[in-house]
Amino acid sequence: MSQERLMNVLLAPHISEKSARISESDNQLVFRVRRDASAPDVKAAVELMFEVKVAKVNVVNVAGKVKRFGQRLGRRQDYKKAYVSLAPGQSIDLSGAEA
Repeated sequence: MSQERLMNVLLAPHISEKSARISESDNQLVFRVRRDASAPDVKAAVELMFEVKVAKVNVVNVAGKVKRFGQRLGRRQDYKKAYVSLAPGQSIDLSGAEA
């Protein structure tokens, strides 16, 4: 897979209480990824962009919620997220704080 394609696989870090908890305890990170991305694609993209060793990747399809907009029903878009387990001794700082 080309480097240009790999640079577009990761969309954003998925920030939530659950992702913060597993980040601290299990050395995992959660990313929103393209809907056509596979686990090997995500692994290669993380290793390329952050220069770390990835132990394993789990990919989850998340269905969009049905929401009301006034009298009309609408639906949020489906998306995919990836749980990335880093190898022991590896870490990524996604806080963006410069020390």
